[in-house]
Amino acid sequence: MSAEREAAEVATVEAAAEAGPAEAAGDAQPPAASEGAAAAASAPPLRFLVLTGFGGYDKVKLQTRPAAPPAPGPRQVTVRVRASGLNFADVMARQGIYDRTPPLPYTPGMEGAGVVVAVGEGVQDRKVGDRVMVLVRCGMWQEEVTVLSAQTFLMPEAMTFEEAAALLVNYITAYMVLFDFGHLRPGHSVLVHMAAGGVGIAALQLCRTVENVTVFGTASASKHEILKENGVTHPIDYHTTDYVEAVKKISPKGVDIVMDPLGGADTTKGYNLLKPMGKLITYGMANLMTGPKRNLMALARTWWNQFSVTALQLLPANRAVCGYHLGYLDDEVELVSGVVSRLVALYNQGHIKPHIDSVWPFEKVADAMKQMQEKKNVGKILLVPGAEKEN
Repeated sequence: MSAEREAAEVATVEAAAEAGPAEAAGDAQPPAASEGAAAAASAPPLRFLVLTGFGGYDKVKLQTRPAAPPAPGPRQVTVRVRASGLNFADVMARQGIYDRTPPLPYTPGMEGAGVVVAVGEGVQDRKVGDRVMVLVRCGMWQEEVTVLSAQTFLMPEAMTFEEAAALLVNYITAYMVLFDFGHLRPGHSVLVHMAAGGVGIAALQLCRTVENVTVFGTASASKHEILKENGVTHPIDYHTTDYVEAVKKISPKGVDIVMDPLGGADTTKGYNLLKPMGKLITYGMANLMTGPKRNLMALARTWWNQFSVTALQLLPANRAVCGYHLGYLDDEVELVSGVVSRLVALYNQGHIKPHIDSVWPFEKVADAMKQMQEKKNVGKILLVPGAEKEN
């Protein structure tokens, strides 16, 4: 969606808000009962995606509900969603191997972007017409969502809804792994697995904000050119090359930081690649997934090979192992908000820019998930309520 079109939509929402309840169904306060009923009757139904069970791509269903005047509660805002992010956690949740899912059925989606169409009592920092990014535990794969105001972040003026929907989960994760845990500094070396994915591309761009950082990135050979464009010093095709040997051939002592979204035996390999004072940060278990449905053999193999280390082993090694899970930082509002502020500043300065792989309508959510699960994407995969775009 172009910036001009987004600006026109925001202007429409703001004009409706100023018109008052008699003229605007999108006013912050619900209209009178008769007006609300008439508006709801004439408005098209709202569409949303629902995870109905654990399994293959067919477990995510497109459903509708009658439109109703927005009625956010205290400290809440209602957002008309323009784009939502697809994350690896959503695909794992569909298979039943993600640990932060509410009871079925529910609407997936951890992040998105849109326009505020109503504000609840006590909300001082948001107004109707604000363009916002949203970060929640789940529920963003729908046309209209009501969330706490604290779960929203104002978008920069130059940012599109698609960029905003691609920013939060991937860039917060990459930033906190690299800087809060990894303490990335000039002269450091970093191994980034799945370097062409959403978190991977974010990490590459963030590494470029620090001088003289050497980046090793694993990805299929067809993705190496774009990795180089985003700052990878040494791309490695993990299909044909042992990445441990490839790293040690260039850097015999290993690397300072290993970003590990894989789990299992790869965590052990990453730990053994660390230089003295190096840090391994594990933030995923991608090795659990080998197909559209949960694979019990892959689960057993990954858990059997899972890395374990004791404090006594860490002492002589002079290494650190850290675990990161954004889903468990729900209550750390100030911590996460501070990271978002720094990311917005980096975006405004031109240092980072979300790379969009593809945009899919709700009707093709299965194709979007397949694109991610088969690792065909370079950058972020998005879902939109509207019509399909050319990918």
